[in-house]
Amino acid sequence: MAEQRIEFKSNNGIILEGLLSGGTTGQGVVITHPHPLYGGDMTNIVVETIQKAYQKKGHTTLRFNFRGMGKSTGSYDGGNGEQDDVAAAFDFLRGKDLQEIDLAGYSFGTWVIAQMADRTPADSVIMVSPPAAMMNFEPTAPIPNLKLAITGSHDEFAPPDLVEQLVHTWNPDAAFTIIERADHFFFGHTDKLSEILLKYI
Repeated sequence: MAEQRIEFKSNNGIILEGLLSGGTTGQGVVITHPHPLYGGDMTNIVVETIQKAYQKKGHTTLRFNFRGMGKSTGSYDGGNGEQDDVAAAFDFLRGKDLQEIDLAGYSFGTWVIAQMADRTPADSVIMVSPPAAMMNFEPTAPIPNLKLAITGSHDEFAPPDLVEQLVHTWNPDAAFTIIERADHFFFGHTDKLSEILLKYI
């Protein structure tokens, strides 16, 4: 199903723009994007790769712009207001009568998810390149519903050794996959990323 441009409310009157695609499985996903201060938004190629993988599985998808990005109102809030944005997106999908809703994030989007994992009842969490060398993930609560973490062998922001340590803290039973020769932006490796995602979604 083609994505439709939508709007929904976050806290303090902030209006967020998103792209919604309907599904057939009764399952859905909220997808979060990379760092707003470095140009990250919902049209990012990795965010799009995640969205297409979930769509291929027949799931409802919602990717959206954090406050201050694109047509979303407000301004960057250091990750605090962004947590409210994720919660709002989650609540929006919950209104679609879905049985299960996942959270999937890329880069900064994974950091936001990690900060709020204990207050968003996602069925599964997927993290692509949690930027452990760039942002402080400590202390973060366990994420027992973490299913999969992926990074590239050449990712300087999410180096495999640091990501592996985080995954062990979050959920030692989660799958951890390294894409050989991929950097943080997965140039030339989005097909491999998609293949791995399809295996675990």
